[in-house]
Amino acid sequence: MYRSVILVPFYFLLTIGFLQAQSDSLTTAKDINQLAAFTNADYNMGPTPIGKNTSFNVYIKNITANDTLWISDVKVGCGCTTPKYRVNEPIAPGQTSFVTLGFTGSARGEFIKYADIVFKSGQTKQIKFYGQAITDTLPSTPPLKQ
Repeated sequence: MYRSVILVPFYFLLTIGFLQAQSDSLTTAKDINQLAAFTNADYNMGPTPIGKNTSFNVYIKNITANDTLWISDVKVGCGCTTPKYRVNEPIAPGQTSFVTLGFTGSARGEFIKYADIVFKSGQTKQIKFYGQAITDTLPSTPPLKQ
């Protein structure tokens, strides 16, 4: 009887401690914007010729003092967007890396696209790019005179 009187409060305190530790680890998960600075995360591509590949770079600078970052994946919303990046390349504190996002539009008009850069530590940064897909208005090369 005395044993259960001692063990019940002990298990109760142990459970509370475990739940508190789980809660602390979730609340201390850092926002990726506290670990890295992004250039071109909201990018205006402007007029983009239909059917021609256009690309831009998203630069990622590690702004931490001690933590190394790794890009594990880049997820895109459709086949018109193609990412190029180095999987699991370390981005040391103070260093910069980049992801190239290519776009080939097939429909005329304004567009808004998104890509998610996923980091090995579980954080994700959403990239937005937009513009207007236009018909290519460059004149064709005239035929050579014979």
